[in-house]
Amino acid sequence: MTHSDTDTLRAIQHTERERFIASHPRSMALARDAQQHYLFGVPLHWMRDWPSPATLFVAQAQGATLTCADGVGYADFCLGDTGAMFGHSPPALAHAIGEQAARGLTCMLPATNAAVVGGLLSKTFGLPMWQMALSASDANRFVLRWARAITARPQLLVFDGCYHGAVDDTLVDMDPLTGGTLPRASVLGQVHNHAAFTRVVPFNDLPALETALKQGDVACLLAEPALTNFGLVPPDTGFWEQARALCREHGALFVCDETHTVSTALGGYARAHRLDPDFMVVGKAVAGGLPCAVYGFTHDMAERMVQAKNAAPEGHSGIGTTLAGNALTLAVLQASLEHLHTAANYAKMLDLASVLEQGLRDRIAASGRPWTVTRLGARMELQFMSHTPRNAQDVRDHAQSELEAFTHLFMLNRGVLLTPFHSMMLVSPATTLNDVAQLLAVFDELLAALRALPARPATAPASRSA
Repeated sequence: MTHSDTDTLRAIQHTERERFIASHPRSMALARDAQQHYLFGVPLHWMRDWPSPATLFVAQAQGATLTCADGVGYADFCLGDTGAMFGHSPPALAHAIGEQAARGLTCMLPATNAAVVGGLLSKTFGLPMWQMALSASDANRFVLRWARAITARPQLLVFDGCYHGAVDDTLVDMDPLTGGTLPRASVLGQVHNHAAFTRVVPFNDLPALETALKQGDVACLLAEPALTNFGLVPPDTGFWEQARALCREHGALFVCDETHTVSTALGGYARAHRLDPDFMVVGKAVAGGLPCAVYGFTHDMAERMVQAKNAAPEGHSGIGTTLAGNALTLAVLQASLEHLHTAANYAKMLDLASVLEQGLRDRIAASGRPWTVTRLGARMELQFMSHTPRNAQDVRDHAQSELEAFTHLFMLNRGVLLTPFHSMMLVSPATTLNDVAQLLAVFDELLAALRALPARPATAPASRSA
C-alpha cells in the first residue's frame, strides 16, 4: 500500500486500540499484575502474540463462547488455535475428567481401558498401532527418532513454511537464492547444526522434492497435508499421490502431521484422501484440548521399530516421558474418540463452515477487494491476496501484516475472536448459525471501515519473514 494508505490504516488501528483499552479495564489490570511473576506477563510467551494492547484474560470458555475477565462474550472462532476444535469443555470430557480424577491420575502403568482406546484410535484414524505423548511436538520428535533408527538414514525432509511444533530439526529456513537450508535466526539458544541434517523444499514442488529424495539419505518426509501455520496452503491436485510415490521409490518414510488438518474430515486429511502414511501424528484436539498427542503407524513400521529397540543397548531410548499415556489422559481420550470424533459432529462442522466460507466470499466479491478465502474442512483463512497461495514464498510475497492485525483487533472489539496467527477461523460442533451471522455482520463493518483504502494496492506489498 502507499504511505498514505498505511497512515490511514494505522490511524484507524489506533482508534481500535483505544476502544479495547476502554472496554477491557480488568484485562489491562491483570496484564499489569502478571508482569510481576510471568515473563512478558503470561504463562507462555506465545500468549502475548495477539494484536491487542494487552492480552485478553479468560474467565470462562464454554462451547463456542469465550468470556473474558471484563465479562465480554465472544463468538470464538480461534478455539485455542485448534486445541478446542470440538468446543470448550464438552460435557462428556468434563464427566470423564471428574470420574477419573477420583480413581487416580498417573501410575506409569497402562489403565484398564488402554486396549479399548487403542481400538478406538485405529477405528478413527485407520492405522493399527499407536503410542502416546503429551504434545504433538513430543510426538513428532519421537517419530523422527524412530524413523532415523529404522532406516539408518540421517536426513529429515520438510516443506518451507511447515509447522511441527517446537521440534528443533524443523526450525530451519530455506535459502531463497540457493535452495539450501539455513538455521532460523529467531530460534533462541541454538547450538546444534540442525540445518546440516534437514532439507527444506517448497510445498507443491515435485521436482524439488524428487531432487531432495534421490540422494538416498532421507529417513522421512515429515509433512502436514496442507501448510496450516503460514497461511493455509492446500496441495495441488494430484500432488500427494505423486509425492507418496516418490517417497516409496527412494525409500523414505512418510510421516503425516495431522495436528491441524484433523479438522478436514473424520479421521483427518490422510484418511479422507487415502494418503497411506507410514506414521501419523495427531495432537491438540485429539483429546478435546487436554494435553495429549498420539502417533500411529503400520504393522510394517511396528516390526522395524521392535527390531531397532531390541538391537539397541539397554537404557533410555530418548523416546517418551513419564506422564505420557497417563490414566487421566486415557480416560479423556476415550471420551473424545467416542463422543467428539463422530460423523455427526463433522457433518455439522463442515456444513456450517461452508456457509461461513460462502458468506465471506460473497462479501469480498461485492466489495471488489482482491482477497480470497481458503478452506480445508472446518478450518478456513481470510487471505489478503487475490489467489490461493501455492507455497510459503507466495504467502511472504503477498503478506499484509498490518491489515491482518487490524482485522483481528477490529473483530475482537465487536465480539468475534479469530486466531492471532493470520486470519484463521475454525468452526466447532458448538458453533451456531447465529455465531456465523455475527461474524459476517462484523465483517460487513470491517469492509465499511476500510472503504477509505483502495481495493487494490498501488504497489506490490513487501515480503516478510515467517
